[in-house]
Amino acid sequence: MDLKTASELSTLLDEGAIQLFKASLQGRLLRPDDAAYDEARHVWNGTVDRHPAMIARCVSTDDVIKAVSFARRYGLLLSVKAGGHNVAGNGVCEDGLMIDLSLMNQVTVDPDKRTAVAEAGALWSDMDRETQRYALATTGGTVSHTGIAGLTLGGGLGWLMGRYGLSCDNLLSVQIVTADARLLTASQTENQDLFWAVRGGGGNFGIVTSFVFQLHPVGPDILGGMILYPMEQAKEVLQFYREFARRQPDEFMLFAGLLTTPDGLPVIALLIGWFGPLDQGDAQLSELRAFGTPLADLVQVMPYTQLQGMFDAGMAHGIHRYWKSGYIRQINDELIGIVLENAARRTSPDSVILFLHMKGTASRVAAEETAYGLRNDQWDFDIIAQWTDPSEAARHIVWVRNFWNAVEPFTQGVYVNHLDEESGNTGVRAAYGQNYGRLVDMKTKYDPDNFFRMNNNIVPRLPAS
Repeated sequence: MDLKTASELSTLLDEGAIQLFKASLQGRLLRPDDAAYDEARHVWNGTVDRHPAMIARCVSTDDVIKAVSFARRYGLLLSVKAGGHNVAGNGVCEDGLMIDLSLMNQVTVDPDKRTAVAEAGALWSDMDRETQRYALATTGGTVSHTGIAGLTLGGGLGWLMGRYGLSCDNLLSVQIVTADARLLTASQTENQDLFWAVRGGGGNFGIVTSFVFQLHPVGPDILGGMILYPMEQAKEVLQFYREFARRQPDEFMLFAGLLTTPDGLPVIALLIGWFGPLDQGDAQLSELRAFGTPLADLVQVMPYTQLQGMFDAGMAHGIHRYWKSGYIRQINDELIGIVLENAARRTSPDSVILFLHMKGTASRVAAEETAYGLRNDQWDFDIIAQWTDPSEAARHIVWVRNFWNAVEPFTQGVYVNHLDEESGNTGVRAAYGQNYGRLVDMKTKYDPDNFFRMNNNIVPRLPAS
């Protein structure tokens, strides 16, 4: 399919066609001169600064179907923004048509069935607010202003993955608009192959407009927070952490991060969530609390929603970012040395280095059960440079690249939601491993023209000549 640039659109699309499309929508069609245009096109990663020719702010599935049909009819590059949290900024395109789902954000909970129906523009804060009214939740990332759509479609790591699996493991069904503008239901009983593909395969197969999730008893209060140690103890903390974390039950999640406190002190933090019975939490933490000489123990009984929002300020919208990521099976001493050496060279106090432990239920699902197939007890290792002055980009990017070159040999595979735009097809293949071939089959079946290409793209097979 030939995709058109903004200059070509002027000859292809007359104003009458655009006005007819605009009038057909229940939502709004924004163009560069509209007051709301700039706000709508911005995404989480401040380094992304693209300008769509038009933005369809959809308020219904019917709007999405009309936008897909319009883009196909005129050969427009299409992007889809829900939460806008993607590190590569795939939600916003240059010149083409951007579908903005952020106004489709309703969440409806059935406490008896322990299910939730969520529109694609909902954030995890929306989901958690509604589900926690009934002390229910499902796995939903670690930053509450992340969109449910992108996180779930890419797999969905989160605080609850040890006990309840990934976000996609808790998906019961979706409503999805395909490349030919059909609305399909995908579940274990309808379009099963498509349901398999959307559980980890990202936005490659269509635009999901609503999700049905399985919920579980969580909270409303849990034991969580962080224990901070001085950087002088970082080697010993990571050596302790790698062993201790793997001995814990599914209910106990433990991440590690090298970060800077609000008063400018570099620290290593152990980030804690206990999702078992509250009265057993202190006993579960006793060995951890006896280790080392912490600067502060900030673990306490708190609302589950507070834990979900613990990283929100540090991962705020609009900050400039450059990110590299990969899965690590073992945190050995050589890796620890490389991490600490590069952490000492950090070029911005806002930058963070994270070890997110994937374990328990999430690691025990069969690799072929969902499109997300890298089912190991492992760490999602992230180097995230963050800064506010655009003129400083080069030095922060160099820091990440040099750091990544040193640690990449220790990695095996990558979380697809953490791929940057430099990763290309090599990164996508690494994210799906043995499932990549089957995903290509699904892409070829449901989107043979690669209409949905503003994503971590799975390229369909070319037709036989």
